[in-house]
Amino acid sequence: MKRNYLAFDLGASSGRAIVCRLENGHLSLTEVHRFVNGPVERGGALFWDFPALCAEIKEGLKKALAVEPGISGIAIDTWGVDYVLYSRATGQPLRLPYNYRDTRTLETPAKIFKSISKEDIYARTGIQFMNINTLYQLAAHREQHPEDFENSVLLFIPDALTNYLNGEFTCEYTIASTSNLLDPNTRDWDFELIDKLGIPRSIFPEIVMPSTVSAPLRPELQKELGCGPIPLIRVGAHDTASAVGAVPAAPDSNWAYISCGTWALLGAEIDRPLMTPAAEAAPCTNEGGLAGKIRFLTNIMGTWLFQETRRNWRAEGKEMSFARMEELAAAAEPWKFLINPNDGLFLGPNDMPGRIRRYCAEHGQGEPATDGEILRCVYDSLALCFREKLEKLENILNVRYQFLNIVGGGTQDHRLMQYTADALGIPVTAGPIEATAIGNAISQAIALGDVAGLNEGRRIVRDSFEVIEFKPAASRKDWDSAMTRFNQLAL
Repeated sequence: MKRNYLAFDLGASSGRAIVCRLENGHLSLTEVHRFVNGPVERGGALFWDFPALCAEIKEGLKKALAVEPGISGIAIDTWGVDYVLYSRATGQPLRLPYNYRDTRTLETPAKIFKSISKEDIYARTGIQFMNINTLYQLAAHREQHPEDFENSVLLFIPDALTNYLNGEFTCEYTIASTSNLLDPNTRDWDFELIDKLGIPRSIFPEIVMPSTVSAPLRPELQKELGCGPIPLIRVGAHDTASAVGAVPAAPDSNWAYISCGTWALLGAEIDRPLMTPAAEAAPCTNEGGLAGKIRFLTNIMGTWLFQETRRNWRAEGKEMSFARMEELAAAAEPWKFLINPNDGLFLGPNDMPGRIRRYCAEHGQGEPATDGEILRCVYDSLALCFREKLEKLENILNVRYQFLNIVGGGTQDHRLMQYTADALGIPVTAGPIEATAIGNAISQAIALGDVAGLNEGRRIVRDSFEVIEFKPAASRKDWDSAMTRFNQLAL
């Protein structure tokens, strides 16, 4: 049996269309389209160029059909929390969707906490506090543009792109779970919380589970592209949900993971939500996963720090390959400068090197003087942050992990993988690189009955893709000393 699934995987900096072929228990990937993604500024605010994303989706579908006419299913995953509001009267978006890095939500939490506490919100939703969460975005949106909430409906970005292809107005569970507006026990909207926030219930559509078949391509797209009624599949529409679905762990093993990209999401799969005071303090979040699992995880500012530093240097006329960045970092003195990657100073775009220098100076370390010192600071700080978060996870779940699975594009940075193994003192299993697209395809295969379930899907991943093991090599004592300094920054 041979099946072909088209996976659209959109991140905060790029998007891809990948044809995933399943044949004789082996999965292979062919990238057919890649495009740049990122925030656009309009009137002093940051948005996503949604019409351009729709055009890229259509172009990717066109190219996929040219390579493989027999597409069995199509599915889309993206980053979390962002949304589109549609007019129910016209079925059209009311405005460009806001980008989560827009600053309009900076003061919103303080306003909300006057009527409902942060602790109560966590107790209801199990989602860690971040002012980028949909809850705060919607509150800020309604304050600025209340007219957008009259006779409208909300779709998250992957739901909106699915709607572009098939016209369906539903929200997929894993992406909805990032909103801070779901009851993680019922896995449905927390309308009591929504009422307290003053957001109309009417904007929230039905929630559908991952690994289910949705409506097919719209007839006009079928005609334009010269194809049949290919079904849209609701997969783990949050890219991390799909990525975790591709972690090549055996079903009887005790494992933790990092889905490492622009964001690094560190956590474990659990069967039911865990919303204890320790989990809130960590902070850990309870997001939806495949096969009824909860992704119990914490958000870490990941390769965004490298991406934005490189982009800034390029804008200054200084071209820098990632390989060259690794070389410069390796030559710099280790642990001389440290940052807390999750400090709010690093959330926004522009002048990342300057922000790193400023942070180091404000925390009594002086300023990194060279490009290598800036990069080594990021490498060391990320590895130490991974260790700090993993230790908290172990304490909350009362486990000790013998190895860490890291999946996603960040695994291509072997220096980061090695430093992480050194900092943790346990082996790091890195790969597959294209975990999100792979998990997307596995979820499609489950929905269509081609794969029996998630355990079988992970077996296919283990049999199909290379992983690399990084064993601790550096002195644990040196990392322990650096960890003591880092913990002071992470308080």
